[in-house]
Amino acid sequence: MKPNLNLALFLLVTALSTASAGEKWTRFRGPNGLGVSSAKGVVGEWSSTKNIVWKKELPGPGSSSPIIIDNTKDSRVFLTAYSGYGLNPNEGDQTSLVRHVLCFDRREGDTLWHETYEPKLPEHEYAGEGAYHGYAASTPTTDGERLYVFFGKSGVYSLSLDGEKLWHVKVGDGTHGWGSGTSPVLHGDLLLVNASVESGSLVALDKRTGAEQWRTKNIREAWNTPLVVQTAGGSSEIIVSINKNLLGLSPSNGSQLWSSDGIHRYVCPSVIAHKDIVYAIGGGHTSLAVRVGGRGDVTNTRRLWREATGTNVSSPIYYRGHLYWARRGVVSCQDATTGKIVANLRLEPPVARVWSSPILIGEKLFFISQRQGTYVVSANPELKQLQRNVFEEDGSRSNASPAVSNGQILLRTDRYLYCIGEK
Repeated sequence: MKPNLNLALFLLVTALSTASAGEKWTRFRGPNGLGVSSAKGVVGEWSSTKNIVWKKELPGPGSSSPIIIDNTKDSRVFLTAYSGYGLNPNEGDQTSLVRHVLCFDRREGDTLWHETYEPKLPEHEYAGEGAYHGYAASTPTTDGERLYVFFGKSGVYSLSLDGEKLWHVKVGDGTHGWGSGTSPVLHGDLLLVNASVESGSLVALDKRTGAEQWRTKNIREAWNTPLVVQTAGGSSEIIVSINKNLLGLSPSNGSQLWSSDGIHRYVCPSVIAHKDIVYAIGGGHTSLAVRVGGRGDVTNTRRLWREATGTNVSSPIYYRGHLYWARRGVVSCQDATTGKIVANLRLEPPVARVWSSPILIGEKLFFISQRQGTYVVSANPELKQLQRNVFEEDGSRSNASPAVSNGQILLRTDRYLYCIGEK
């Protein structure tokens, strides 16, 4: 096959697979982990009394996002939370800590089941929302048959869709003052878990049994969720961003295929991809682009650019040749070809923190701030703030990314899960 034809077929398959994914928001940041929705007619304005289809009070806070199964046979939302400890800085006893896994009816919001889990102690100390994420920061994932939940040193759980525990394995005993926040990712029969905090490893488990298939060590200071991408040649690679390096790993055995000089600091934002180029951001002041498919050190051969600008926690969005991200209340538009900043927009009223990763619906970016509500921004280099949405009756924190399903937005705060749409 001629190389240009091979590339053309690769791009076609990529486009078709993205389109066929539709609104299957079954993992952190939805289809392919990119935070992009193709939904039409989604409302861009809401409040405590406007465009709320339903809301459900939660048993406690959490930074995890809702995930969704929504088809003719099943219609459910899954979410995690915690209670008993870590609600206020330096208060309470860790022995009271409880983790929750909840399942709601997607259309009506009714609770279908609610299971609780005791943690393996001691956990990291909770010293306040300024630097700590609590004890339910990992977003679950599902293959439509089972639910997979990661609770840090307490381990990985596989549950039936009715909440029955199928298996439970540990991936390490480590903790960190910032907590554990990576989300599991499915790839074929593998469940990929970034256990950087727990064991300095990326661990691949058999999704059916929980048996460990391989473990890659030296995954350092990485709070980001792994990304699986396809190369132009059709093979798959696992991408993870760690302190000092961006890595490409083999899904078959976890071996390192390539590395590039990366972010020289801890890394929270997850990597995103467009075609066969991956974009990494983090450390508050670094962003870079690398073409996948290389071998060895690709810093000088496949890295396209590296710039001294970026964000610290929130992951980026790719749209029409640009990257969009927020840092300290400023939204930036970055040229994806050159890495140069095209525009900056300061959100109004001013925002202290945006730790939630944004989503894109149509040509609108949705940035969820911790305390000042949701800011809606135009997804173009002009960067115009279109709307600010606030739940007047809910002043709780929000660190979670929203999900999209059937033209509606599922958004959680520390107090409620909201279904937002036209009524």
